[in-house]
Amino acid sequence: MITIRPASERGHAQHGWLDSRHTFSFADYHDPAHMGFRALRVINEDRVQPGAGFPTHPHADMEIVTYVLAGALEHKDSMGTGSVIRPGDVQRMSAGTGVTHSEFNASRSEAVHLLQIWILPAQRRLPPSYEQKAFSAPDRRGQLRLIAAPDGADGSVTIHQDVRLYATLLAAGERVTHGMAPGRHAWVQVARGRIRLNGTPLAPGDGAAVSDERTLELAGEPAPAADAAEVLLFDLA
Repeated sequence: MITIRPASERGHAQHGWLDSRHTFSFADYHDPAHMGFRALRVINEDRVQPGAGFPTHPHADMEIVTYVLAGALEHKDSMGTGSVIRPGDVQRMSAGTGVTHSEFNASRSEAVHLLQIWILPAQRRLPPSYEQKAFSAPDRRGQLRLIAAPDGADGSVTIHQDVRLYATLLAAGERVTHGMAPGRHAWVQVARGRIRLNGTPLAPGDGAAVSDERTLELAGEPAPAADAAEVLLFDLA
């Protein structure tokens, strides 16, 4: 069963410096029918204006994954970590017992476009930790590249939950398949471009909850102003 979450039905917050689309309930946007999916709690598509960003703020007991689509995001936290996240980079921050951090657009001239993802951890009160790794475009093109997993397999970042997160870039006509083990579920999020998921068309910003499917096929579709579709696939308990 595939249930589509259309991009047009997401929550929306416009703050001038920030344009944010919420796949699930977040901040002032509350929808009891969309509180998350399995351990997946938040997918926010954010566009942050040049020089702007999120001042220092706290988190606890959450796995936070940041995936930049365009531009650059500067991160600083109370663990002493400082980094700039660019397209192809995956950042994982485990908030655990508590951490504060800030995120600002690293550019004074170009907006930054990103997905911020929150996943409920399998265990509460973990020590806070941070990890960032780069995954090249060729490494994701025409294949599902594992970018986060509970065991850090294949050079992915280590996430403290039974979730395996894949990224792919699909040109028109390219196809990838993913086998689903019994009892597993999936969420497919289209970051940009257009695809078909088991024949069902998905547009930019669309998501899809998947249960009781043995195989997923993602096929790239022609899309204006896009060289390839960019898609995240979450394999969830």
